[in-house]
Amino acid sequence: MSEPITLNVGGKLYTTSLSTLTSFPDSMLGAMFSGKIPTKKDRQGNCFIDRDGKIFRYILNFLRTSHLDLPEDFQEMGLLRREVDFYQIQPLIEALQEKEVELSKAEKNAMLNISLDQKTQTVHFTVREAPQIYSLSSSNMEVFSAHIFSTSCLFLKLLGSKLYYCFNGNLSSISSYLQDPNHLTLDWVASVEGLPEEEYTRQNLKRLWVVPDNKQINSFQVFVEEVLKIAMSDGFCIDSSHPHTSDFMNNKIIRLIRYK
Repeated sequence: MSEPITLNVGGKLYTTSLSTLTSFPDSMLGAMFSGKIPTKKDRQGNCFIDRDGKIFRYILNFLRTSHLDLPEDFQEMGLLRREVDFYQIQPLIEALQEKEVELSKAEKNAMLNISLDQKTQTVHFTVREAPQIYSLSSSNMEVFSAHIFSTSCLFLKLLGSKLYYCFNGNLSSISSYLQDPNHLTLDWVASVEGLPEEEYTRQNLKRLWVVPDNKQINSFQVFVEEVLKIAMSDGFCIDSSHPHTSDFMNNKIIRLIRYK
C-alpha cells in the first residue's frame, strides 16, 4: 500500500492512496497524481480539487472497487454525469451509461395514484370601504387536498414543472414541496370573490396554477383534467379497473398506469 493522501475536494476531505488515484492512468486523476498535470494545495498542504465534494464520494468508491454504487433514492444523476465527464475515467463513464439505461427502463413501467379531498371553510376578513372605515365580512371557501404517489420519480418532477403555488404575490413550483421522490401532497384553495389579496397571505392560503397556461385551478374537475393531460403526455393511461371510466371525474381515488 502506498502512503495515504488527503484530498480537499470542494471543501470536503477524503483520504485514499496514490495507487487508488492512479488506477486509471488515462483519467484526469491519473494525470494529476502521476505528475503530468500540476496539482494545487490548500492551506494545510492537502491536494485541492475545485469540484463537487459530495459527489466525489461515488467516484472515489469506483476507483476502489470498479463498481458504481448509488443509493436507491439517488436524485443527482445530472450532477454526477458532469463530474464523471470531468474526471474522464472511461470505465466509470460506461458504468454510468449502463446505470442510466437501467433507470430509464425501470421508469417506463409506472403507477400513479391520486387521493382527493375537498371541504368548505368559512373565512372572515375585513374590507376597507373608505379611509379608516372597515367592515367585517365572511365567505365560504373551497379547500382542496391531493395526495399523489407515483413509482416514477421523473413524472413527479414533470408535474412540478407544470403546477405552481400562488402565495404572497409570487408563483413557486410545487417541486419544492416533494416529501420524498415518490410522494407529493398538495393543499390549496379556490379564489373567493371579494377576498382582498393580502388576506390570502395573512391567512396562509395558497392557490394553484398551471404554467405556462397561466390557468388557476378552482375545482377538482379542472385539477383532474390538467393532471390527466400531463400524465397522458408522459405515457400514462387510465386504469380501467379503478375507477370505472364513466365515473372517473367523480371519484376521490384515481389510478393511472404506464407500461413499456
